[in-house]
Amino acid sequence: MSFPIQHQPQDQEFTATVDGHSAELAYSQPNPETIDFAHTFVDEELRGKGVGEALAQEGLNYAREQGLRVLTSCKFMAAYVKRHPEYQDLLAK
Repeated sequence: MSFPIQHQPQDQEFTATVDGHSAELAYSQPNPETIDFAHTFVDEELRGKGVGEALAQEGLNYAREQGLRVLTSCKFMAAYVKRHPEYQDLLAK
């Protein structure tokens, strides 16, 4: 299932709203070459439906497109990258 995800660069987050419920992946950019995914929140009604995973993919694909190195301060994002080796090359050393 795909979810409508919007990038809100002014708020440094990726967001999704499904059936009136929301989810977000917040980030910061500690320097021009790095993005730090700091926090993921998914409304309880959306949990277990793949919304968090869709936000993770969107954020990581954005990082790849922009040539950014990735930090994962958010435990969810750290676990997601660990489970998906195709994104591990993005991790900041």
